[in-house]
Amino acid sequence: MFYPLDEISCVVLAGGQGSRMQNADKGLLALDGRPLVAHASALAEAQAGRVLISANRHLERYREFGHPVLSDDTEGSSKEYRGPLAGMLAALNAAETPLLLTIPCDSPWLPADFGERLHRGLVEAKAELAVAGDGKRLHPVVSLMRTNLRDSLEQFMAEGQRKIDRWYDRIKVCHVHFDDERAFANLNTPEELEAAHKK
Repeated sequence: MFYPLDEISCVVLAGGQGSRMQNADKGLLALDGRPLVAHASALAEAQAGRVLISANRHLERYREFGHPVLSDDTEGSSKEYRGPLAGMLAALNAAETPLLLTIPCDSPWLPADFGERLHRGLVEAKAELAVAGDGKRLHPVVSLMRTNLRDSLEQFMAEGQRKIDRWYDRIKVCHVHFDDERAFANLNTPEELEAAHKK
């Protein structure tokens, strides 16, 4: 099946609070000598015609990776971490393509063909969003969505909603199966990052 690279943007979600990583900015933590966001950006570049980075801290540092950096649209002077949906909405507002891939900054081992497989699932199911799963659980921030979902997501968040699965319940979602559970591992804690260095 034709994979329309030029019709796809990919956002690397690096705007979280990192509470389980001692509030560190996870995207800038190093693995194998490179920041996690560099690993994620390389994956994104192979899957999309345009790459975006969602970040809420150290914006100048993130801009050094050569892609547009988006921050959550939050009101007031204090930063409120609103979860991955806020980063997705910022990317939907910025994307100039009909499709948007989303990936977390802390999953450095995603399959090389994850974008193509999500696209195949989206098209075959005639869905609005395709999300990855490994048979045991879904990985809701590894997804491919149609950018015409921006109004739906904006309305959902305007209602004060933050739970990604509740938004997915409102739209037509298909699940795309991947066999390799380890490929979707997240590095959420200092211990997990340390263990990854030893692999």
